[in-house]
Amino acid sequence: MRWALVKVCLAVTTMVVVAFAVPLGLVVKEMARDRAFSNAEREAAAVAPALSITTDRDKLERVVASAGADSGMAVHLPATDGGPPLDLGRQRAADRDIQAVRRLGRASTTSVAGGSTLLQPVALGSGDIAVVEVYVPESEVTNGVGTAWAVLAAVGLALIVGSVAVADRLGVRMVRPARRLVKGAHDLGEGKLGARVPEDGPTELRLAAVAFNSMADQVVQLLANERELAADLSHRLRTPLTVLRLNAASLGGGPAAEQTRAAVAQLEREVDTIIRTAREAKPQTAALGPGAGCDAAEVVRERMEFWSALAEDEGRKWRVAGVERPVRLPVARADLAAALDALLGNVFRHTAEGTAFAVDVHNGEDAVIVLISDAGPGIPDPDAAMARGRGSGNAGSTGLGLDIVRRLAESTGGDVRIGSSVLGGTEVRIWFQLDGRRPVRGRVRRRRTGKPVLTGLDH
Repeated sequence: MRWALVKVCLAVTTMVVVAFAVPLGLVVKEMARDRAFSNAEREAAAVAPALSITTDRDKLERVVASAGADSGMAVHLPATDGGPPLDLGRQRAADRDIQAVRRLGRASTTSVAGGSTLLQPVALGSGDIAVVEVYVPESEVTNGVGTAWAVLAAVGLALIVGSVAVADRLGVRMVRPARRLVKGAHDLGEGKLGARVPEDGPTELRLAAVAFNSMADQVVQLLANERELAADLSHRLRTPLTVLRLNAASLGGGPAAEQTRAAVAQLEREVDTIIRTAREAKPQTAALGPGAGCDAAEVVRERMEFWSALAEDEGRKWRVAGVERPVRLPVARADLAAALDALLGNVFRHTAEGTAFAVDVHNGEDAVIVLISDAGPGIPDPDAAMARGRGSGNAGSTGLGLDIVRRLAESTGGDVRIGSSVLGGTEVRIWFQLDGRRPVRGRVRRRRTGKPVLTGLDH
């Protein structure tokens, strides 16, 4: 593209320079010729007054000498009073040309050796016609023409060189962004997901770079979605695995029981491996529109029916509050169930048998808070627990469960907080914003009974 642009510009500029320089050069040559013959006409006109007054040879010789006879002027007088014709100065023109001018009575130019002559007729007092001959050498006709042509050639060459340079710079400005775009496409095709293209250059290439960068971002997002889908689905398997592990623990002794427990442990390790492998950032779950979503109270009751059976088997006391009436949330039912299973599964997984837990739902005008509390040992480092891919410090934790909960809350404009519960262990507070605004950082105060109460919220 670059050289094609240079060639086109070179051809166009050359044609323009030739189209203007050649006629201009011919005009300069013609102007030099006109200037030379105009000077010759002025010299001839200087002799005309003397010829109209006298035809005396001596006087005319002095007039011709003063007018420049030595430089090529001659005067041709016709024969008068029976005398012979009189020629003053050096004659260069042919006799027939002089006679033709005398007969026709108008000036003319003729070519002679080394240049040209101007033959100017002048009327004498006697009525006869004299002819003044002025020699114009070739050097005077072409005086200054060579210099003018050289200047025109230099200007034309400068224009051509300048146009080629400008075309080359324009070509570079077009080619360089195109090459960067090609390189970025190759890098992205080779798996370098961070490949991006600077958005500069001509408008069309800048728009192409913007489109390429947007496409690359979408590719990265799609790959992240795929990886997170595998991680999320794998994490959801941990809920039935927890049940299997607890049931396997109650099988007692024997080879079959040991094999079952070993198989469940192996399956847990494989699921954990899948979760840790798919550790790229997961895009935020999209919040649903008005009127969509699920009944949080119904989902909590349903999941507690599942977990209460395991709680009774392990001797755990549990409590549910705030689910007596519908509580609408702008999230998908399956996502809310997965978040509750992740947190309740952590309670069963990381606390000893017999540890009590509670689930409280607080419904307000613009937000819903779900609290999951336990009487376990607590989490020593809540920030590390919330970090992506890092557990709470207990063995076997991937940290993805809390991350799933956090992203679900943030999809509505809410957040997740970890603190100490009134039961003495960990309390996970999930704040769901109902109107999609930034989360309202409400303060949680507690009654002496131990139940959390939020200002502006109802059970």
